Amino acid sequence: MSQTQIAEQSNITEISTPKAGATLALLAGLLILGVSAILIQLADAPGPVSGAYRMGIGWLGLSLLILLRRKRVSISRQALLWAALAGLFFGLDMTFWTTGIMLVGPTKPTLLANTTPLWVGLGAIVFYREKHPPLFWVGLVVALSGAALILGRDLQINADLALGSLFGLISAFFYSSFFLAAQRGRKLTNALTFVWISTLVSTIVLFIVAVALRQPLTGYPQQTIMIFIIMGIVIQVAGWLLITYAQGHIPASIISPTLLGQPVLTGLFSALFIGEVFGPLELLGGFIVLGGVLLVHASKRKKE
Repeated sequence: MSQTQIAEQSNITEISTPKAGATLALLAGLLILGVSAILIQLADAPGPVSGAYRMGIGWLGLSLLILLRRKRVSISRQALLWAALAGLFFGLDMTFWTTGIMLVGPTKPTLLANTTPLWVGLGAIVFYREKHPPLFWVGLVVALSGAALILGRDLQINADLALGSLFGLISAFFYSSFFLAAQRGRKLTNALTFVWISTLVSTIVLFIVAVALRQPLTGYPQQTIMIFIIMGIVIQVAGWLLITYAQGHIPASIISPTLLGQPVLTGLFSALFIGEVFGPLELLGGFIVLGGVLLVHASKRKKE
């Protein structure tokens, strides 16, 4: 083998190794996120309480990372405001998503929460004056049709079921608002500082909601406390750090559709571990929602 061939092979190895590691990180992060909704239900605590402890413990983990870096946290006033706004939106997202899970189970709120790209696209039109191709609007109509099918079916069975699914859809609105605020704020500071501040604000918001609704913050069994710790460390810190790492090596056009596997994994895990059952119309509505969101992603790639 010539020196040129050796050099080329070395370059290929250097390029492929980070991509292989990033792919594994993405899949591991996706697997962790798929379990998150199951843990919320297994915790058997009010949704905002579970969310508050998950975010609070996650914030402590992020604080440890910042201390280990031994770098002073500095942020401008404008970046601080955007990070706080993003934290407010994420806290409200968690409030509705976790409450929806406790009402209707893990899968449907998680599925409807993943319609975020629709609302981000609409928000970009309003705030950033972006224009979208016709395929975006087709995807929007398809996804909302699937959501309407799920909500209509739930309403026929039980009002609480419909409310739980509706909360999942509302959480997608606040999650998209979080992304729009983060899009501005991340241009003004680094990722770790931004996430550290926004997570702190989310924690405060969730604790305020829990107190306002008179939900107990203490007195939970040891199993519930362990689930809170697992959610904070494994999901909020490890899961999102894995995905953030993958984002640095894999195109967003691949990551975004891949993350749509979260509600699919959640549905599979909930069927296997907690016995959640899905009817034919619910499955059809779920596939329609996922298909619509995939069309929205395809419209973004076409636009780029």
